Amino acid sequence: MLIPLDRRITTACGYFDAGQHSHLLKALPGLLADTREAARSRQDLDFARLSACYSLTAQVLTKIGRYDQSRLSVRATIYADLSGSPLAAAAAARELSIVLRHQNQSAAAQRHILDAVTRVEKTGLQTPAQASAYAQMLCTTSYTAARAGDRDQALTMIRDAARAARDLPHDPPQGRLFPLTPAAVDLYAVGVHWALGDAGAALEAGRGLHESQFTTPERKARMHTDLARAWWQWGKPEQTAAELLSALRASPGEVRDRPAIRTIATDLRTRHAQTAGVRELAASLSTRTA
Repeated sequence: MLIPLDRRITTACGYFDAGQHSHLLKALPGLLADTREAARSRQDLDFARLSACYSLTAQVLTKIGRYDQSRLSVRATIYADLSGSPLAAAAAARELSIVLRHQNQSAAAQRHILDAVTRVEKTGLQTPAQASAYAQMLCTTSYTAARAGDRDQALTMIRDAARAARDLPHDPPQGRLFPLTPAAVDLYAVGVHWALGDAGAALEAGRGLHESQFTTPERKARMHTDLARAWWQWGKPEQTAAELLSALRASPGEVRDRPAIRTIATDLRTRHAQTAGVRELAASLSTRTA
């Protein structure tokens, strides 16, 4: 029996949200082939589905460090434009900006994410979905600016994002393209301050965060890995190890599959082997799960 494309896309997104990257990578080739075939209809919805699948592919490839392959996010922008959906176009532009940022093309990354902000602004922000998309674009713009060393823009944008997200629901409806919440903006603030080299401000921004504010294992673990990066930047190995252990419990793939986070774990084992939690962390990472 053929499984409808929408259900398969939902399943694929579920793999990402659960941190099950190997399952997602196995599912994507067939899903992309079938969504490409469906897009021969030249219907807007089919173009939007195909764009979403390319964006998801780029997202997981970027997360696991395959930055060259994740450049196929360019295709997401092409099909998003064909779909006529400003939110799909913004999502694709955002994903491309993230890929460019990881490839040290900060000017191009800024250009694409600012284009995404403009696209969403032009909708008039008349619906909750549009308001959520706008706040998400501001968060990404802020982090992109922070990674490029543009402190003023980074801090301005994250403040704007917090204001834009103030009235967003703490439990977004299922299926929303950008399920951003006020807590998610606070988590972005952690990353922004870390990227600007201010570990103290990063930890202050994340002081009120806890797992129950996030609905997926991927986001719960991301909270812990972002806090771990801030503790590591501040030179606190015990707190770093504790956060990475919490991340492993929430979603092992967020630690095992992300090169930057694995590097921190490796450095902990090499430089702080006797610190509380480090031995347990090393043992957990040496045992891979499917």
